[in-house]
Amino acid sequence: MKITKKMIYNILFYGFIIFMFTPYGSGTRGKLIQGVSYVKSMVFSSKAIKIEERQTVSSLNLNLKAISNGEDFNLKDQKGKVILINHWATWCPPCRGEMPSLQSLYNDYKNKVVFVFLTQEDKSKVDKFYIDNNYSLPTYNTVSNPSPEINTRTLPTTFIIDKKGRIALKDVGASNWNSSSVRNMLDDLISE
Repeated sequence: MKITKKMIYNILFYGFIIFMFTPYGSGTRGKLIQGVSYVKSMVFSSKAIKIEERQTVSSLNLNLKAISNGEDFNLKDQKGKVILINHWATWCPPCRGEMPSLQSLYNDYKNKVVFVFLTQEDKSKVDKFYIDNNYSLPTYNTVSNPSPEINTRTLPTTFIIDKKGRIALKDVGASNWNSSSVRNMLDDLISE
C-alpha cells in the first residue's frame, strides 16, 4: 500500500480532532489555551475610560477574607486610593496566562495601588498555585456580594477604580498588565 499525501493529511486531521475533543488531549489542550491567552495578553493591553465616561461604583462596602491569613478586609476602607480588582481562578487558562504580568505590576506598584485578587477557591488550591508559580498576590474570598458594577461571572475580569470610586478601566479576558500603557494609566490615576 502506497502512502499518499491525502492519507497523511487525513491522519493528521483525525489525530488533531482526537487530540482536541477527547480526554487524550485534555492536559495539553489546557496548556494550549493558556499559551494562546498568554500571547493575546502580551499583544493586547487595556485602555482607560475617559474621566467624563467613568461610572461610579455604588458601594465599595465589600467584605473580604484574606486567603493567606484569614483576616477580614473591607474595600470601603480603601476609598481615596487607586484599586485594582482582578476576578480569577486557578483552573482558568486565561487567568493563568495574565498572572506573570500582574505579578510584575504588583511588585512595582504594591505601595501605590491597592491590589485585590478575588477568587471563590479555597486556600489550599490558591496556596499550591502560588507556591508552584512563585506568586505573592493579595488574594481574597468574598464574604458579601460585590456592587453590580464590579461583579462579574466572566474570568478573568479586571477593574481599576480611581480615587473617587469610579471605574477607570474594565477589562474582560487576559491582558498584558505590565505594559507601559497600563503603567502610565496607573501613574496618572495616582497623581489625580
